[in-house]
Amino acid sequence: MAKAAVVETNDSSSGLQRVASGPERLTSFLKDVREEMRKVVTPTRAEVQSTTIVVIATVFIFAAYFEIVDLILGRGVDQLFVYLTKH
Repeated sequence: MAKAAVVETNDSSSGLQRVASGPERLTSFLKDVREEMRKVVTPTRAEVQSTTIVVIATVFIFAAYFEIVDLILGRGVDQLFVYLTKH
C-alpha cells in the first residue's frame, strides 16, 4: 500500500516564501520558454507542400475506401431485408 506524505502547514512563512518567489519562478519559466523556442525549426515551403499533398491524398484514399465499404454493406443489408421479407 502507498503511504501518504505528511505535510506540515503550521509554518506561515512557507506561504510567504512561495509568494515572494513568484516573480523569480516566472522569470525562470520565461527563460526556459525562450530557450525551447530557439530550438523550434520552421518547415520550409517545400516541406509544407509535400506534407499537405500527402494529407490530401490520404483523405481521398480513406474517403474512397469508406465509400466502397458503405456500398458493400448497404447492398448486403438490402439483400438481407429482401430475403427476410420474402420468407
